[in-house]
Amino acid sequence: MQIDPDLQSDAHNYRLLTSLVIPRPIAWVTSLGENGVVNLAPFSFFNALGGKPMYLIVSIAQNDSGEQKDTAKNLLSKGEFVVNFVTEALFDAMNLSAADFPSGESELAAAGLGAAPCVRIGVPRVAEAEASLECRLHQTLKLGENTLFIGEVVMFHVADHLLGEGLKVKDFFPIGRLGSPAEYCRTSDRFNVPRISYKDWLSSR
Repeated sequence: MQIDPDLQSDAHNYRLLTSLVIPRPIAWVTSLGENGVVNLAPFSFFNALGGKPMYLIVSIAQNDSGEQKDTAKNLLSKGEFVVNFVTEALFDAMNLSAADFPSGESELAAAGLGAAPCVRIGVPRVAEAEASLECRLHQTLKLGENTLFIGEVVMFHVADHLLGEGLKVKDFFPIGRLGSPAEYCRTSDRFNVPRISYKDWLSSR
């Protein structure tokens, strides 16, 4: 079947896109409001962009009123944020933090989570997260109702039990986002296949 997005509603297009581009990692972003309140919100239009420099991108849509969400306002104002990763033990807290809390109320506090200090930025991270990335805002790009925030990773926080020799990450199983409105997946089912070189491919023919 061919589906022309110009003939579909925005809701149907969103449902198709988010159901096909899967799984998506979840950026559980901490930011600071003007009044010092720690904001915590999840976003699944998120990924790494490169390794040198280490850039990542988080896309934040407008809220239902057509205004910028608190996270977007905070990133534009402070220029700093933390991407925390959601493991299964933190899933319920992440789900709660997606609710439409008032601007002056902290989702972090409501979820009963702790704030841990960062090293290079003034925004705290989620103390209970097994991994967090301190980021400085590098650039923004407005795309329709979405704003792309490109952040440079300036510090890693990784739980000791996740690190093996040579900083190899092991037994890290963050939750992934699937289709709209509320589908998720575990990342514990994995397989490892070494890459084949062109020379080896030729010799195998």
